[in-house]
Amino acid sequence: MAQLDDKPPFRRIRSFVKREGRLTPGQETALKTGWPLFGLDSTTLIQPSQLFANDHPITLEIGFGNGESLVAMAENNPDKNFIGIEVHRPGIGHLLRLVLEKKITNLRVFDTDAIEVLRHAIPPHSLDCIQLFFPDPWHKKRHHKRRIVQTEFLDLIHSKLKKGGRFHAATDWENYAEHMMEVLNAHAGFINNSKGDYAERPPQRPLTKFENRGLCLGHGVWDIIFITNGVR
Repeated sequence: MAQLDDKPPFRRIRSFVKREGRLTPGQETALKTGWPLFGLDSTTLIQPSQLFANDHPITLEIGFGNGESLVAMAENNPDKNFIGIEVHRPGIGHLLRLVLEKKITNLRVFDTDAIEVLRHAIPPHSLDCIQLFFPDPWHKKRHHKRRIVQTEFLDLIHSKLKKGGRFHAATDWENYAEHMMEVLNAHAGFINNSKGDYAERPPQRPLTKFENRGLCLGHGVWDIIFITNGVR
C-alpha cells in the first residue's frame, strides 16, 4: 500500500502536454525487456537503499526527454544513483535501450506525472539533487500559470530534498528563467548557489544536440542552481 504525502494537494494544473509518438521496434523491445528491470510504480513509496542496494547520493530528473543526457550522467557517475521521470513513451523506450546496451545499473524510471511521483513515491528528504532541464516554457502569457516552477512545486521538492540538496534547472527561454529566479528568490527554503543570478553550465550536465544546435544559432541558455537551507 502506498504511503501518501500528508501535505495539502498540489494545485492540479497540467504543466506538460503528453505527445504520444510512435514507438520504433527497438524502443518497443527495450520497453518490454527493460521496464520490468528498471521501471518503478508511482503509487509505491520507494526505499532507496533497497532499490539500488547502496546508499549513494540520488539525483532525480523531471522530464528527461529521449534520455541520452541522463544516461550519460549515470554512466559517468557510477558512485551516484539516478531516477528519471518522463511521460513520453518513445523517450522512455530510447532511454531503456541505452541502459540495456550500456549495462547501466544505477538508473531507474517512472512513466507518469512528476507531481504524482513526488507526492506518493519519494520519501521525505531522500534526494540529493532534483533536475529540471528545458521544461515546457508555456511562452504565451495566458499559459504562464501552467509552468511547473511555482511556489507549490518548490514547497513539494523542498520536502523531498535533503538539507543542502540542489535544485538545478535550465531553460532556453529568458522569460521563463526570469520567472524561475523570481519564484526561487522569494522562497525561504532555497538559496542561490551561484555568484551571480545564473550559473555556468556545470560539466556534469551534458550538452544535448538540441541545445548545441540552439547555441550555434545564437540562442541563450540559462542554468539556475539553488540549494535548500532547511527553512520552510
